Amino acid sequence: MRLASFRTAQGASYGAVTNQGIVDLGRRLGNRYSDLRALLERSGLEEARKAAGSSADYKESEVTWLPVIPNPGKIVCVGLNYEEHRQETGRDKTEQPALFLRLAESQVGHQQPILRPRESKNLDYEAEIALVIGRAGRRISQQDSWNHIAGYSCYNDGSVRDWQRHTIQWTAGKNFARTGGFGPWMVTADEIPAGTLLTLSCRLNGERMQHASTEQMIFKIPKLIEYISSFTTLAPGDVIVTGTPGGVGARRNPPVWMKPGDKVEVEIDKVGVLVNTIGED
Repeated sequence: MRLASFRTAQGASYGAVTNQGIVDLGRRLGNRYSDLRALLERSGLEEARKAAGSSADYKESEVTWLPVIPNPGKIVCVGLNYEEHRQETGRDKTEQPALFLRLAESQVGHQQPILRPRESKNLDYEAEIALVIGRAGRRISQQDSWNHIAGYSCYNDGSVRDWQRHTIQWTAGKNFARTGGFGPWMVTADEIPAGTLLTLSCRLNGERMQHASTEQMIFKIPKLIEYISSFTTLAPGDVIVTGTPGGVGARRNPPVWMKPGDKVEVEIDKVGVLVNTIGED
C-alpha cells in the first residue's frame, strides 16, 4: 500500500495512492485518525488497507503533495553512511553512525519547489532512503528492528553547504526552510520484506548524479534503529533518513549546485520517484 499526505481545496488530508487515483482516507477514517501520523500511532493500517479498496476520490494531478509525514515528532538523519561518500568528503571512519536532526519545516512534498535560500548559492542534493517508524520502541534490538518500520520513502536531504561548514556542527546547513524533499508516498513495509536490497538514484536535469544500493551502507538499517533507539524512544511517525551515496555536487570538480529552474529526482526501486523543482526563497 502507498500512503501519502496531501492538500486539496477542502484542506489537508491523507490517503492511499492506487492505480485508479487517490482514496481520501482522511475523509473516510478522519473521525478516528486525524492524519497519517495518528493512523500509525493508533495502529490503523489494517483499517486503511480495507478502505483503500474504495473508489478513488482524486487524480494525482488534483492534489498538492505534502511531506509524507508533515508533522513528525523527530527526523533523525544519518551522515557519511556510504563508503564512497565518506571517501569523497575525506572524513575518518567512525565506530558509530554520525547523526543530525532536521526540523519539520525544512521539508516539502513531491512536486513542490525546494527553495534555494537568499543567503547562499551552494544548495546541494542528497538522495536518501527514509524509514517511517510504525511501532514505538526504546533499545530496539537489531533482530527486532524490522518490526518497527511502517514503510519506506524517498528523501532529498537538500544541504546548504557553506552554512553546513560554518562550524563542525551541520544543523544550520541542513535546516533552511523547504530544502528537504520527502515523498511522494511511503510504501508500507509488508510490500518490501525485511532485508530487501534497495537501489537509489539522484538525477539532476535528467543526468544521473548518484546511484547506489543498501548493500553499500556502512551502517545497515537494523544497526541504525538499534543505535538511535538506544538514546531516544522511536515513536510512530518518526522518520530516519539513512544517508546519501557518493556523487554529491559539492565534491565534483567544478562543484555542481542546484539552481532555480532545475529539476531533481530521487528514485528508489520498489518505492517510487520523488520530483522537485528548484525555486528561490
